[in-house]
Amino acid sequence: MHIAQGAPLGAQELARIDAHWRAANYLSVGQIYLMANPLLTEPLLPEHVKPRLLGHWGTTPGLNLLYTHLNRIIAARGQETIYITGPGHGGPGLVANTWLEGTYSETYPHVSLDERGMGRLFRQFSFPGGIPSHVAPETPGSIHEGGELGYSLSHAYGAALDNPDLLVACVIGDGEAETGPLAASWHSNKFLDPVGDGAVLPILHLNGYKIANPTVLARLSDDELTALLTGYGHKPYLVEGDDPATVHQLLAATLDTVCDEIAAIRAAARTGELADRPRWPMIVLRTPKGWTGPKQVDGLPVEGTWRAHQVPLSAARDDTDHLAMLADWMRSYRPDELFDATGAPRPEVVGWLPTGQLRMGANPHTNGGRLVRDLELPDFRTYAVKPGPLAEPTRVLGSWVRDVMAANAAYRNFRIVGPDETESNRLGAVLDVTGKAWHARTVDTDLHLDPHGRVMEILSEHTCQGWLEGYLLTGRHGLFSCYEAFVHIVDSMLNQHAKWLKVTRELDWRKPIPSLNYLLTSHVWRQDHNGFSHQDPGFIDHVVNKKADVIRVYLPPDANTLLSVADHCLRSRDYINVVVAGKQPAPTFLDIDEAVAHCTRGLGIWPWAADDGGDPDVVLAAAGDVPTMEILAAADLLREHLPELRVRVVNVVDLMRLQPQTEHPHGLPDAEYDAIFTTDRPVVFAYHGYPWLIHRLTYRRRGHEHLHVRGYKEEGTTTTPFDMLVRNDMDRFHLVVDVIDRVPGLARKAAALRQAMVDKRTEHAACIRETGQDLPEIRDWTPTRR
Repeated sequence: MHIAQGAPLGAQELARIDAHWRAANYLSVGQIYLMANPLLTEPLLPEHVKPRLLGHWGTTPGLNLLYTHLNRIIAARGQETIYITGPGHGGPGLVANTWLEGTYSETYPHVSLDERGMGRLFRQFSFPGGIPSHVAPETPGSIHEGGELGYSLSHAYGAALDNPDLLVACVIGDGEAETGPLAASWHSNKFLDPVGDGAVLPILHLNGYKIANPTVLARLSDDELTALLTGYGHKPYLVEGDDPATVHQLLAATLDTVCDEIAAIRAAARTGELADRPRWPMIVLRTPKGWTGPKQVDGLPVEGTWRAHQVPLSAARDDTDHLAMLADWMRSYRPDELFDATGAPRPEVVGWLPTGQLRMGANPHTNGGRLVRDLELPDFRTYAVKPGPLAEPTRVLGSWVRDVMAANAAYRNFRIVGPDETESNRLGAVLDVTGKAWHARTVDTDLHLDPHGRVMEILSEHTCQGWLEGYLLTGRHGLFSCYEAFVHIVDSMLNQHAKWLKVTRELDWRKPIPSLNYLLTSHVWRQDHNGFSHQDPGFIDHVVNKKADVIRVYLPPDANTLLSVADHCLRSRDYINVVVAGKQPAPTFLDIDEAVAHCTRGLGIWPWAADDGGDPDVVLAAAGDVPTMEILAAADLLREHLPELRVRVVNVVDLMRLQPQTEHPHGLPDAEYDAIFTTDRPVVFAYHGYPWLIHRLTYRRRGHEHLHVRGYKEEGTTTTPFDMLVRNDMDRFHLVVDVIDRVPGLARKAAALRQAMVDKRTEHAACIRETGQDLPEIRDWTPTRR
């Protein structure tokens, strides 16, 4: 590893750097422990200590050290910088630093820069009615909730994309570095354009331990660690030590060096002098875990061990020795030198810090809603297809998305991410106007690779999601296209983003950001060729568990409804939009005006599909493209064989309309639901996913006992498209049987038809085993409009 040379800090600058670091450490310890007596102006008593000690000390002094030194870089160079902390449980450090720079008090005026404000700062941390222990949405300057590890680096790169003047300092904890998502995200440097994007400075903080075990990277030799990081494409610099003065000088010299190198890379790239992919610098920081805290507690070593991870003095309220050690620990930072008699930070501690929006807690990129520019969206109606002929819905959408990309090219505020599936998912038209971002080696047979490309593909759903989240959180727009079965990989990332959105909606100062838009295609009913491993529609169930104000789920039945839904989603803010749509040729049921009206309603009766006489004997409902086709085919069969049966066909495009208004903002009023679905007639519902979700969404509705749902029952294999439906009892023949079995008085009258439908299923099974194809009448069927 490289080691920077020199000692750039003069005595005065070294003193103020060290004072600021000590102040941040003092404030961090105070947040973990104290609920009164913040300046220790009186003897520390048990009642000054919180009854429940929550928080993490071990990583915090390292985070404070880096924040302090980055302040020096920003102040000296005017370098626009944001700070992402992978060890998000170092929350007290980020809160302390934003209080010292003034942004915390500007955001929360009651937490003022004086003794009263300091007391409130301490008391609120991990306290009922206060703030979380992690770097959370409540923390100014944050875009990354560290409650779950693994995503800091992909968030950092997402924030840097299309922000050419921005430096994103990303601290990666050595525990976090053991996660799969973090390991994959090191490769993000192959997608970063030094011309049009900002720079990411990864800082691998090795303090040696997780909660109770050593960390892998901390136990590697320097040679092995250097080989690993160099292999990832970085130029690593080492900062190591436990003497504050020595570490201050080395870190200052290292930051000067790496910032000079970053500036040189940018300049060379932007003047056309950079021939190869740059080897971006990074820092490996080795400091003791819990540095500057208690050396030993109860006769056991603490500093530099796993015991420093959370609360080193866990009995400070009840044990007099622990209480005395806490007082000594806090006084070791010499608070009288750091704060004046009013509790305000002294000028020598904060007078040299960056000001205005250069403060990391005030950087507008960390409150991306302040920077959002609405997308220029071409009129999707002009991309519509006529009803009747087969069309590939996502290919139709791809033409519109291509022109969205082109219309916003000058603003550089829209990207598509996905795991190697843009063309597979029929969105390849976008490659007419942009390439795929790529800064690694190329060969003659490569297609569409472009260092300035705006489509980003990597076979890591985690990295795709992290890039997009970082991009959205800093005020830009995007679309995540993925195979439906494998989007589950980011389940927990969606959890964290949903929680972020939920909390930010409660913070007036956090401005709405563009929605996280998923397009899930290659879905369960058209993965017959890839087989059981590719057949899973359960992501919807996971999404629906999240807060109703945040999530939306759309199942457009054809190409035109997909266009309408996509336009709506790209205009929306602060949502997670999940759109499930097929890519295979399929009928177009509605013209564009009908599609817009239908999507606006969210669900509705399709009078052209059947005759219910104004008072149906049965309701056939569908949500999803393939279920819609089967419901319409079943309606055709019923019209042919039981013309006197009054059938109503209902299609659901906005799944959340099924819930009552009291449960979801899109919920349908009870009176309207009752009018559409009836309260006393059987409802046979064909649903794209697992059938019990429909029951869950409608269980409070009148007539729920008459609802019968067909959907995916975890029956799959490599087979034909229609056989997937037969295996899960959602085929048109079985739906007709469901109607016969459920409409009162119909079973005896339609016994012959029921037998014929069962026979058709048998005929189907024989056909596919003989020919490898579905029955001709299935392959050739198209819906008819009455």
